[in-house]
Amino acid sequence: MKLVDEVEITVTAGNGGNGCVGFRREKYIPLGGPDGGDGGNGGDVWLEATRNLNTLVDFRHQRVFRARRGEDGMGQQRYGKGGEDTVIMVPVGTQVMNIDTDEVIGDLVGDGDRLLVARGGKGGLGNIHFKTSVNRAPRKATSGDEGEQRGLRLELKLLADVGLLGFPNAGKSTLIRAVSAATPKVADYPFTTLYPNLGVVSVEPARSFVIADIPGLIEGAADGAGLGALFLRHIQRTGLLLHLVEVEPLDGSNAADQVRAIEHELEKFDAGLMAKPRWLLFNKADLLPPEDARAHAERVVAELGWSAPWFVVSGLASEGTREVMLRVQAFLDEQARDAADAADAAGL
Repeated sequence: MKLVDEVEITVTAGNGGNGCVGFRREKYIPLGGPDGGDGGNGGDVWLEATRNLNTLVDFRHQRVFRARRGEDGMGQQRYGKGGEDTVIMVPVGTQVMNIDTDEVIGDLVGDGDRLLVARGGKGGLGNIHFKTSVNRAPRKATSGDEGEQRGLRLELKLLADVGLLGFPNAGKSTLIRAVSAATPKVADYPFTTLYPNLGVVSVEPARSFVIADIPGLIEGAADGAGLGALFLRHIQRTGLLLHLVEVEPLDGSNAADQVRAIEHELEKFDAGLMAKPRWLLFNKADLLPPEDARAHAERVVAELGWSAPWFVVSGLASEGTREVMLRVQAFLDEQARDAADAADAAGL
């Protein structure tokens, strides 16, 4: 199934029911007075995250959602029943934006997270509320309020621990096939990856992490060139980026220039991506003798002034990939411990 990661929908909450104008009429009770009840409140519209969904494809078929209106009030001080809420299920990792203002309304990042996106109208008042000492028989009631209506943009940001970056044909799909059970398409031409792929890397029992492969980036990606910019949002939540580059690009280009080009696109798209931890993986080392591959990588590292971890690997031959995945797991474990310590210190 192709990933559908952005849709626009319209949500409308229920209107409130109208208040009732009624009077008590019983034998032997003259001038019974007003007894019109209030209208019920309109139903709300909620979004709820679930791990049972992994795409927004269902919204291609239904774009408009409405909650039920509240019932009108009735005589004998009977209040109208409130309208039933509408709950819309979305994948975990869905960000919700107001189309009119581009404001982020909320982020549903946990299974079962709920977000109120349209509040139902308040029910109208019955005439029992308008009785006074000078007006014993009010013939006044109020109408229910209208429910809120909003246009929403839903953007799915996959919840992965690690994101893969690189030019087309850098070997990202081959690497994710080598280290996980994911089976993305692999071919000897650019843009074989047309939508993000997720893989679970299990380094040992009960220790694993999720890795995301997005389509390759090219120069101008942040301005819409190529496919990668459509999916860069999927690495915004990751804790670590693995930047793949060919140890010796087959087209004769400079590997350091390729790294700088990707960095430029990341910064244009979201400066926060450049602040994330990022490791450099020199891929396709199987095409060179080991000492030559290492020498090529060292020259690029020196030219870039690279200070973060870097590795020489071959996704096709699975050379060096086990070491990298173990280092990644250790890094993520340390991140989790630091986050837990910070939460404890904050009293959360």
